[in-house]
Order: sequence, then structure tokens, then C-alpha cells
Amino acid sequence: MPQIDLLKDLVFKLAHEKSWHEVSTVMIGQHPADLAEMISQADSDIREHLFALIEENLKPNVLAELEGSAEEEVLQALTNSEISKIVEGMSPDDAADVIADLSDERSEQVLDLMEEQGSEDVRALLKYDEDTAGGIMTTDIVSLSEHMTVTECFDHIAEAEHDEPFYYAYTVDPEKKLTGFIGIWELLKIKDRNITLHEITHRDFISAKTDMDQEDVAKLMTKYDLTALPITNEQEKLVGRITADDVMDVIEEEASEDILRLAGSDDAELISSSPLKACKIRLPWLFITLVTSSITILIMNRFTAMPLKEILLLVNFVPIVMAMGGNTGIQSSTLVVRGLALGTIEKNRVFKVLKREITTGLIMGLFCGVVTGCAAHYYFSVTVQSPTSFSPIYLAFTVGIALFSAMTFAALYGAFVPIFLDRLNIDPAVASGPFVTSSTDVSALGIYYGIIFILLAL
Repeated sequence: MPQIDLLKDLVFKLAHEKSWHEVSTVMIGQHPADLAEMISQADSDIREHLFALIEENLKPNVLAELEGSAEEEVLQALTNSEISKIVEGMSPDDAADVIADLSDERSEQVLDLMEEQGSEDVRALLKYDEDTAGGIMTTDIVSLSEHMTVTECFDHIAEAEHDEPFYYAYTVDPEKKLTGFIGIWELLKIKDRNITLHEITHRDFISAKTDMDQEDVAKLMTKYDLTALPITNEQEKLVGRITADDVMDVIEEEASEDILRLAGSDDAELISSSPLKACKIRLPWLFITLVTSSITILIMNRFTAMPLKEILLLVNFVPIVMAMGGNTGIQSSTLVVRGLALGTIEKNRVFKVLKREITTGLIMGLFCGVVTGCAAHYYFSVTVQSPTSFSPIYLAFTVGIALFSAMTFAALYGAFVPIFLDRLNIDPAVASGPFVTSSTDVSALGIYYGIIFILLAL
């Protein structure tokens, strides 16, 4: 067991014994991320006590790491004055995230208790939607005039009071508009400290607007391998920056969101321990699945027109046809949803994607159809002793063609649904999972039934 797990077990044991002095001793010197994990996994009745025992200088970093019910319980236990002191030790973007989780009345009270500059920075960030560049940026930036010398630049940096390290200094004109950047490492290597930044600044910079979606920001920084991205407002004025650690959080958040939506859930369920809330999130999609799956009963009833022996023979292969169709559809929809999320599927390449998926479905359907058809022929020959209204060749062809058709349709359908939803500006992950699964099951059974009676009529 890793050391941190051993420490957590020890802390929880001591906490439940009310040995708070020993708990405090064990927690000294631990990393803020480990302390936050410890609090998150602790029982609700000891979370606020654990946070209270953390060293004062670490509380800002620990609180910034907390999420969901753990953060909510810790904030409820703190006074407004205590919260204001803690968030003043955070970077502006982390402080804004914490204050945004408070009620409107309480957040205003906390902002009023903060120092003027810190309060202004946080208020500026709270204006932006949380899922935009403005919502995840920090206002801790180094902006310099191009007329400064390298020596003056170092003096300016030395006087800056920033909570986060920075790797680039940005140059701005008198109107605070972004004009370029230069790496701190580059500045350190310059021997002539009297040259101006105008002579050495890079003007081929990449920036983003405050209203850019955080997912697009992550794609931009990943594409160009950036460690920091300057953010400008509508007037092209430099207002903040986004760093690589912020983007890592965004990537994790977006990936988690897509996976949960494919399962018919969302991140609200992860941070809630309420079974009723979980049911409220999941039931709508399960109800859709229930309704669409009920159609299979109507289709299955059509089999009753056949003799019992023939029904049993054909019904034996229904699970295979439905399962293979459903899985093929989910494979296609998952790949397309991920491609849309990463931006690898462009709008002008939609037909190429659909062509690829239907071709893939045809090949997989042909292979699986032949194998299953042969298995059906063997099954008929071994198990059926008395005469039936159809031959083993009929059963083999029916099962094989049905599986081939169901898988081909499911591959095309599974790719089409997320693309169609994306064109309607609906998150394709929202409905692709449950919707594709249930509808491909129904269509697979419908195809199977249709082929049975077409071949019987021949």
C-alpha cells in the first residue's frame, strides 16, 4: 500500500478516536494535494476538523484542490473572515472558483472583506462564464512596455507580487494592447542589459479571447505545445493568461464529462452522495431506453405466427443479432464523439467519416455474418431431429444476412447520430450512448424479423 494510503488510514483512525493532536502531527509536512485527497475521502463529520488542523500557509492550496461536498462542508464551517484570508493567499483564478461556489450574499461579503486589489481581480474574473477562457484564466501576468530596457524589465519583475510562477513576459502598447512576448529564460541570457524589449520581443504570438470555450483553449494549447497562453478582451487588451496546469484540469474535466454523458449521467452525480439525485440524473435516459426497448415486444409478438419449434430456433439467435448490432453502434458513436471533441473530425469531412464507418460495418458484418451463419447451420443439424418448415440453409442465411445487415446499419447509424446532434449544436455525448444503444437494438431485431419473413416468402 502506498505511503499516502497508510497515512490516510492512520489519520482516519486517530480522528475517530478524537486524538486531534496526533492527527495534527501526522499531517505536518504533507503535500496540499494529499491533504485535499485525505479530506475528500474522510467522513463528513471529521472533514472540517481535519481542515482546521492544516498549517495556515497550506490552507489556500488545500482549499483550491477541494471539490464537491468536501469543499462545501469546509466552506460552511469557515467564517467569512476566515475565507477571505484564505482566498487572499490563492491565485486569482483559484480564488474566483472558491468564491463562485458560495451563495451570492456570502460571496459579496467575502469580497468586501478582502484587500482591494485582490477583490478587484476576483470580481473581474467572476464576470466570465466558468467554461470560457476568461473563467479559467489568472490575472497574474507580467506586462511590460516595449520601451523598457532588459535591466528595467528585471527590476519590474522583482517588484511583482504574483502567487504563480511565470515563464513569459508580455509586451503591451500604451493602450495595454498585446504586442508580443519574450521568454524569461531568453531575458536571462541577454548580455547587453541596455537594449530595449522592442528589439527582442516576439511578435508572432498566439492568443485567445476571453469568450473562447475552455475546450477550444485546451485544443489550441495542445496543438501549439504552449506552456502559457495570453488572453485578451474584445479591445485586444491583455487581461490574463492560462497556464498548462489549468489546461490539464480542463482536459480531465471535458473527458470525464463526455464519458459520463455517454453513460447517461453527468458530473453532478460524482460530487453528490444522494441516491435520489443519482436517480434524477439517470432515470430520464433509462426511461427513453425503456420506451424504445418496449418496441421489441411488438416485434417479438410477430414470431407467434410461426410454429413453436421454428420460433425457438430463430429466437435462439436474437441475443446475438441485438448484441452485435448494439456494440457496433456504440463503437462507431464513441469514436465519432471523441473525434468531434478533439476536433479531428472537421465539418467538411462528415461524408468521409460516414463512408468509412459504413465500409467498416460492411466488412465486420460480412465476417461475423458468415461465422454465425455457419454456426447456425451446425446448430440446426445437431439439435433438430424432426422435420421443420425450413431447412438448415434457411436458418444459416437468415441469421447471417440479419447479422450482416444489423451491423452495417448500426455502424452507419452510430456515426450519424453524434454528427447530426453536433450540427444542431447539441453536445453529441448527451444522447449518443443511451439513444444509440436502445435504437440499434430495436433496429437489429426489426431487421432480423424482416429478413425472416422475406426469405420465407421466397
